[in-house]
Amino acid sequence: MPSVRSCVIFGILVPWLSGCGGNSGQYFVTKDEPWRSTEERACLASGAVRENPFIKTKLSLGGPSACGAERPFELAATDGGRVKLQPAALLRCPMIPQVNRWVREVIEPAALRYYKVPLTELRIAGSYSCRPMNNAFGAMLSEHGHANALDVSGFVLADGRRISVKKDWRGNERDRAFLRTVRAGACEHFTTVLSPDYDGNHHDHFHVDLARRGSDGLRIVCK
Repeated sequence: MPSVRSCVIFGILVPWLSGCGGNSGQYFVTKDEPWRSTEERACLASGAVRENPFIKTKLSLGGPSACGAERPFELAATDGGRVKLQPAALLRCPMIPQVNRWVREVIEPAALRYYKVPLTELRIAGSYSCRPMNNAFGAMLSEHGHANALDVSGFVLADGRRISVKKDWRGNERDRAFLRTVRAGACEHFTTVLSPDYDGNHHDHFHVDLARRGSDGLRIVCK
């Protein structure tokens, strides 16, 4: 029998089967956000994401009322399999086209521009995780809890070179330029982009997500 935990919905503590705090036992605040389900269903209906050798449908992670997504996917590679995600990322439908565009339109051209060799891999620090923002007890549910966020810690090139957000954000001129180009380009494809310039929690990765903010849901956070 699953253990019983609690999560906070609209400031009211209610019982919930295991999952609200993830395996860590942390607690978070969540709220009803109908746009999530509407957006995900529209993406699924559009056919923008289809199963292939690099994209696999996974079992539901708990539904849109708390953690999880209605129909999550495991993304193992982008751009026709040319760029691997290591490890594979668990994401909801709307995230996958944006990750593909970020790789194809921003990261791959930046790799060729600065290093003259193709990009072969993204190093993934996190995707789906049922937890509060920044793992802070009592905080709002992270976008990771909705499979609506991706953390990227580094990049691997065809010649074996590895560019690390942690080590190279303040590294040599070329590495700094590459990483800042990647961050700037992410801001064209996601509503939230957080880098080491944002705070200590992001000193070793780029966080990108598709959260809706502001009265029109279109406010961009790019730091």
